[in-house]
Order: sequence, then C-alpha cells, then structure tokens
Amino acid sequence: MSSTSIEPSKEGTIPFKIPSIDKPCFTFYKVFGDLSKGNPLICLHGGPGADHRGLTVYGHLWPRYGNPVILYDQIGGGQSTRLPETKGDQSFWQVPLFVDQLNSLIDHFELRDRGYHVLAGSFGSYVASAFAVSRPRGLRRLILASGIASKELSIQSFTELRDELPPEHKEAVLEAGRTRDFQAPAYKEAFQYVVKNYLARADPIPPELLSALKNIDDDRTVMETMSGPSPFYAGGSMAGFTTIPQLHQITAPTLIYNAEFDTSSRDCAQEPFFQLIPRVRWVKLAGAGHCAHLQSPELKEKILKLVGDFLNPPTFPEVNGA
Repeated sequence: MSSTSIEPSKEGTIPFKIPSIDKPCFTFYKVFGDLSKGNPLICLHGGPGADHRGLTVYGHLWPRYGNPVILYDQIGGGQSTRLPETKGDQSFWQVPLFVDQLNSLIDHFELRDRGYHVLAGSFGSYVASAFAVSRPRGLRRLILASGIASKELSIQSFTELRDELPPEHKEAVLEAGRTRDFQAPAYKEAFQYVVKNYLARADPIPPELLSALKNIDDDRTVMETMSGPSPFYAGGSMAGFTTIPQLHQITAPTLIYNAEFDTSSRDCAQEPFFQLIPRVRWVKLAGAGHCAHLQSPELKEKILKLVGDFLNPPTFPEVNGA
C-alpha cells in the first residue's frame, strides 16, 4: 500500500545552525495544507537516520480534519544535511541535537503563540518526549506512535521479540551477539524476518518503509553512532537514555499507541508513558506491526481517525486504559 497519493502544498529548507559544525546545515520540510488555519501537526520520523516519507499518510489529516501537517527530515537523514564526517562521534549525536532542530522548525514557522501538535514515531518519540517534558510554549497535544520511554526498554522489547522468533533466527541473533558479527548471513536473514513480520507485516513491503531502510543503509552515520550495529543489543550514544524521570512534567494531553507485533515499542515501553504522563490515553492495535499506518488500508484509516479525533475532540478523558 502506498500513502503517496496526497501532495504537499509547500516544501523547502530551513537553516539549522549547529555551533559545533563549521558548515551550513539545513532542515528539509514539507507542508500539507494552509499553515494559517488550525493548529499544525508536526511529525517526527523514526530511525535514527531515516526520512519523512513514511509519515506522508498523516498529510490526509488536512483535507479530513483541517489540521495542517508539517513533515521534516531529521538532521543526518533524508534530504536534510548529512554529516558523514561525524560518524562515531557519540558526544555529537545526542537527543538534544534533534530537540534543537525541532525548536528551530517551530520558530521558523512562528508557531509558539498559535499552538501546534506533535506526533512522533519510534526513535522520534525519544526526541518528542524529551521536548515535551520541558513544557514548551505552544504544545497543545502530543502523540507517541509506537514510542519508547528509554533505550533500556527498547532493548527489552527486542529481547521479547527475539524469544518469539523461529529457533534458527533466534540462534542467529544470539550468535551475532556472541561474535559481534552482524554481517553474518544468518543474522541478516533473521533481521529480514523481523522486517517482514514485525516492522511491515505487509507483502510487498511498503515503499515508504523501504525508503527509510535505504536511507539508513546508504549512510549509517546516525544509526550506528546512536544505536550501535544491532537493535537487539545496547550500544552507541543512546545507551542509558531515558525520559522516564521527567515524564510527569508533560502537561499536554497525550495519546500513545502501539501494536500487537511491535518491535522496539512493546507494552513494557508504553507502561512508563501510561503510568507517569498525567493526561494520557493508550490504544493497542491488534494484528499490527511497528509501522501500522503503512500496513493496510484498513489500519491506515483506523489510525487517521484515531489521530484526527484526538486532535479535534469535544473533550479529553483524564485517563483511558489500554
């Protein structure tokens, strides 16, 4: 299934000044709809090191609900500035860099006084939660789609997934952990099984997901520096990262949703969001994988309605269980 049937009304680049980088950097963005109308929804993609294409489906919120949508490529991925010379620099590739980029985009579009919403998927949820705990001016509602509260819980999620794999794939993942050889054919085969059965759950694999994976494979600077060579094992600059101690500081009403066959975002990763964010609703999608919005027309419609109704409700319940 493709979600590229809706076209942006505007696209371009925004200068993004990084004090420690002695070259001009920029953020590539797309806008769906009229930013002068309604509270825009800013979408943060996963990865790290992927691109915005997998979130294009949310552009349909503009004609259906009147919410303008802003997509953008995080620094180091997609059509934003690539920085291959920083590969391995764990002091540079930290979550605050991406929070700074998000703040730069919000200021460029002058959204602080008007108000805006944020939707973040997978890795983007690290950034969005770190952003939201600061109680930023203008943030109206927050959506964490298959989000993650800490890197430790991401590893725990992948450990649960590993134990569900067919025996030969489970052994390949364990062997790669022992040898640190993540280029072994058996490990690559196991990872492809995960992509087909937990990330995509669609045949063929959606082109938007293929685009994200290709971006990461073409330039592994961000992914390997932040996450290490394998999502099954701790490594990189994200090791130890968590927003859990600050989650109670989020004041924006929050929607969290994850999937029955999720990868990094299983129920263990949702519990801190649900327990600690003061105003939160949790929805779990049966039969879905990590990229549920790309999986089928039915799930696409379900998620668009879930998000659209959350952004435009008459009231918001204080707490709503999973």
